[in-house]
Amino acid sequence: AGFSFGTFCATHALQALAAGGRNLDADIGRIALIGSAAGKFALAPLAPELHNRTLTLHAEADDVVALSAVMDWARPQSLPVTVVPAGSHFFHGQLPLLKNLVLRHLA
Repeated sequence: AGFSFGTFCATHALQALAAGGRNLDADIGRIALIGSAAGKFALAPLAPELHNRTLTLHAEADDVVALSAVMDWARPQSLPVTVVPAGSHFFHGQLPLLKNLVLRHLA
């Protein structure tokens, strides 16, 4: 999992695991990328076999990273992005919703 800059770290760690020959199916359960720092940092693309295990959440009104930057990163990968309506970068007032979305993904 990663939040904001942590999404940069997580995507690069996943890319390094894949490049190192690790069995991603066996080693990686679920991935949560929240408030991705796309556009601020060069996020690594995810291996296609991880797409169905990845939750990418972004706030519609993120004041730090534009939703369009996240879509520009996700689009070439056909990676779905879940958008939280009217949310800000830190999901103020929406943390219970954020928690429920992540827990549902991890279940």
